[in-house]
Amino acid sequence: MRRPIIVALDVENKAKASMLLEQLGGDVYVKIGMELFYKEGLSFVESVKQRGHGVFLDVKMHDIPETVKRAMTIVAASGIDLVNVHALGGRRMMEAAREGIEIGSGSPGRPALIAVTQLTSTSDAQVVAEQGVTSGLAHSVEQLALLTKQSGLDGVVCSVHETKQIKHVCGSDFLCVTPGIRSAQTAEHDQVRTATPADAAAAGADAIVCGRQITRSSNPYKAYQAIQKEWLSNEPV
Repeated sequence: MRRPIIVALDVENKAKASMLLEQLGGDVYVKIGMELFYKEGLSFVESVKQRGHGVFLDVKMHDIPETVKRAMTIVAASGIDLVNVHALGGRRMMEAAREGIEIGSGSPGRPALIAVTQLTSTSDAQVVAEQGVTSGLAHSVEQLALLTKQSGLDGVVCSVHETKQIKHVCGSDFLCVTPGIRSAQTAEHDQVRTATPADAAAAGADAIVCGRQITRSSNPYKAYQAIQKEWLSNEPV
């Protein structure tokens, strides 16, 4: 997987998404999340691929293994580049997801499959109080990342703040895709574990996901270029 900026197309419909794609240009890697996917369906995903974009289908599958396997078989056939599940679904579910991807892609060049550990909107206090994980957020993320690797997946979605530790325990080739990326002066909105592109690069992230700072800008491509400059000018340590 190349080291891209993934632009989150977190808009309501394909008309708004198409407008953004026109402004961003054909070589930009994009994330299609649940809102847009549920509204426009797999045909829209296929149309974005046909326009030359890399696509991260961010649907966070979490269901019984057979259902996830069948769903992955369907989405893999669309030509997506990256897709995810929830690690909390467990080993068998994640193994089933990989089986489905291999069936659906029909070639060695299957989409990369990663798992969400803990959402970037989740705090340490929530993990302890609501999930009953008394060891805390960092330990939960590490354990879920290890389970993901043991299940044969390619990596995880994680916060920049957990990237170095995940790389340490899972290996440098284990993908870390980091959302919640924005410049220091930008508001955090509903995410609590955010970081800058420079932070992500220094932590060794393989890809970053940026949304509002680009998509809500009066000049999305200019905003994209500014983030790209900061991201690519900083090397992992």
